[in-house]
Amino acid sequence: MAADAVATAEIRGALAGLRRATGLPVAFGGAVGPGAAQIRISELSGTATGALRSLVVTSGTGLGGRAVALGRACAVPDYSSSRRISHEYDAPVAAEGLRSVLAVPLVVRHRVRGVLYGALRTPQPLGDRALGGAVAAAREVERALAVRDEARGLLAALRPAPPEPGARQEHVREAHAALRALAPRIADPELRAELLAACDLLTAPAPHASPALAPRELDVLTWVATGATNAAVADRLGLRPETVKGYLRAAMRKLGAHTRGEAVTAARRAGVLP
Repeated sequence: MAADAVATAEIRGALAGLRRATGLPVAFGGAVGPGAAQIRISELSGTATGALRSLVVTSGTGLGGRAVALGRACAVPDYSSSRRISHEYDAPVAAEGLRSVLAVPLVVRHRVRGVLYGALRTPQPLGDRALGGAVAAAREVERALAVRDEARGLLAALRPAPPEPGARQEHVREAHAALRALAPRIADPELRAELLAACDLLTAPAPHASPALAPRELDVLTWVATGATNAAVADRLGLRPETVKGYLRAAMRKLGAHTRGEAVTAARRAGVLP
């Protein structure tokens, strides 16, 4: 079963934070395979053995499978004796010495992408701190996956060219604006840099030295170029309308433009807009 590599990477990065947020000494997790209702446990933190690694959990079975089937966090105070779950995975859980366990599904756009687990080696009910911290960690992973999915979708949308050249150029401009708006929301610096590099590929090489527009000035001008009003730009970028006006005025000044249209034309000639 091939697991979701992007989800696996996000799960790996979330385990240390889950342990800190919950106070639980053990955390682990795995991604769902494409088209399959199974989770492969691949990421471990705080474990003493490798008993859980590569364990495949089917939806509806065990604690993680129950969380996937229900679409919500589940916990048991003593895994081996709980009557709320099935016990196909008791052997590896016991080999790791786990007793109190929680599981939180990672759900993005109504699709389960993986599961985060936290555990204690003693049997006891898990309190609000543990459950709340685990759910918060899961929400962070879900947000990161949603942003990555959106970025991939925008990049993929650039590949098929519309039939008319004019429509193609408008398509590129809208994608460029959406990608620049998305970039500040990405926490991963490498992915953010990759996304901004893709934006640069959509613009023509500058025939001479380009004006030094600040990132936010370029963000605003990018949306203005699509015909967006200041209010629409503010809503898209999460800024106040007055702030948008300030960025636009600064960009116009640097470009030697007196109107919004002149600013967009000058930016395209300079190669900073597609």
